[in-house]
Amino acid sequence: MRTVKLTKESTKDILENLLKRSPNNYGKFESTVAQILDKVKNEGDAALFAYTKEFDKADVTKETIRVTDAEIEEAYAQIDPALLGVIRKALVNIRQYHEKQIQNSWFTSTTDGTMLGQKVTPLNRVGVYVPGGKAVYPSSVLMNIVPAKVAGVPHIVMTTPPGKDGKVCASTLVAAKEAGADEIYKVGGAQAIGALAFGTESIPKVDKIVGPGNIFVALAKKAVYGYVSIDSIAGPSEILVLADETANPHFVAADLLSQAEHDELACAILITTSEEFAKKVDEEVKGFVEVLSRKEIIQKSLDNFGYILIAEDMDEAIEAANEIAPEHMEIVTANPFEDMMKVKNAGAIFIGEYSSEPLGDYFAGPNHVLPTNGTAKFFSALSVDDFIKKSSIVYYSKSALRNIRKDIIQFATSEQLTAHANSIAVRFEDEDKE
Repeated sequence: MRTVKLTKESTKDILENLLKRSPNNYGKFESTVAQILDKVKNEGDAALFAYTKEFDKADVTKETIRVTDAEIEEAYAQIDPALLGVIRKALVNIRQYHEKQIQNSWFTSTTDGTMLGQKVTPLNRVGVYVPGGKAVYPSSVLMNIVPAKVAGVPHIVMTTPPGKDGKVCASTLVAAKEAGADEIYKVGGAQAIGALAFGTESIPKVDKIVGPGNIFVALAKKAVYGYVSIDSIAGPSEILVLADETANPHFVAADLLSQAEHDELACAILITTSEEFAKKVDEEVKGFVEVLSRKEIIQKSLDNFGYILIAEDMDEAIEAANEIAPEHMEIVTANPFEDMMKVKNAGAIFIGEYSSEPLGDYFAGPNHVLPTNGTAKFFSALSVDDFIKKSSIVYYSKSALRNIRKDIIQFATSEQLTAHANSIAVRFEDEDKE
C-alpha cells in the first residue's frame, strides 16, 4: 500500500481520487440507462423479458417471472441448515436493533383550543433490489427488508436477477422469506429499477426503492428519483481504520482487506500516528494478499484506492478521517471511546480490536447499508426512518384562531398573498363588521 505523509494537500488529493469512484462520474452510461428505463416504462413486461434474455441469458415469462411458493420450498431444501440457523440468529439481532428506531405519532394540546401533532405512517409499498450474478448477498436481503417490516410497510416487493436456468440462488430466496418479502420477481439491472418505479403488467409500482447494485442500477435509481423515493446512490465499498501504536497490525491488515476484496473500486485506508506501525501493517497486507482467494481484485483495489496515511497526532488523524467521511470506520487506539466522540462523519463506527467491520456486515444488528463517497457528511445508515413518512396535524378552535387571526393576515399581506389573508378574514367577517 502506498504510504503518504498526512497534510491538507495530500488529504485533498486522496479525496479527489476517491470521488472518481462516485456514480455521479459515470455519465457515459446514463444514455444507456435512460433507454432501458424508457423502454420499460412504455413496453412493460415485454421489455423486462427481452432485457432479461439479453443480459442474464434467462427466459422468463408472465407465468414464471414471479418466484413461486414451490421455488421457495425448493430453496429451503437446498440451503445448508447451518446457514439457515445463522440467518435466523442475525435476523433477531437486526430486528431488535431496528425496533429501537420506531417513531410514534404525537399530539400536544393547549387549554385555548389548539392541537398540534405529527402522524407517522409507513410507506405502502417498497421495492427491494438485491444483486445477483457474480456474487450472492443474503445479508443485504435482511438489511433492506427488516427495517421496512419493523416500520410497518404492508407490501415489500423484491427483485433480483436470475441465473441462466431462470432460478434465484437458494440463500437469497430463504433470506427473503425469513425477512418477510411479500413478492419476489426474477429481474435485475436497470430494467428492474424501471419496473419498480413505473410498474408493469406483472410488477407493481412501488413508493420507494432500496438496495445496492452495479453502476447501471445506481444510475437507474438516480434517474427515477422523483417518480419514487430511493435510499441513496451507493458507490463502491470503503473502510478507514484509525489506529495508533497500540493496535495489532495483523488484525488491522485483515480488516483493510475485508473491504478491498469487494471490487476493484473498493477503498481501504489506514490513518495512523506511528510510522513503525504503518510498516508492520504494510508487511501484513502483503502476506495476506498472497493467500486470499480474491487476490487479483484486492491488489487492484489497493493499487488504485489503498492508502496508509501518517499523521502527526490523533487530532490530525481524526480531522482527516472526518474530511474523508468513510462508509466504515474502525477505531483501534488506546482510547477508542474518547476518539469516537470526536468523529463527526462516518456511516458506521466500529470500536476496539474485536469489533471488526464484517461483524456489522452480517450479525451485530445495525444496518450495513451505509453512505459512501463522502456522503456520510449528510446521509445516515438505512433505518426505520427510511420507510415512514410524517404528516403534520393542525387543529385550531374558532376562539383560538380568533386570537391570532390579525397576525396571520398581516404576515400574508406582507407577502402580497391576499387570498391567504382572505382565507382567515372570511371566518370572522361578521364579527369584524360589528
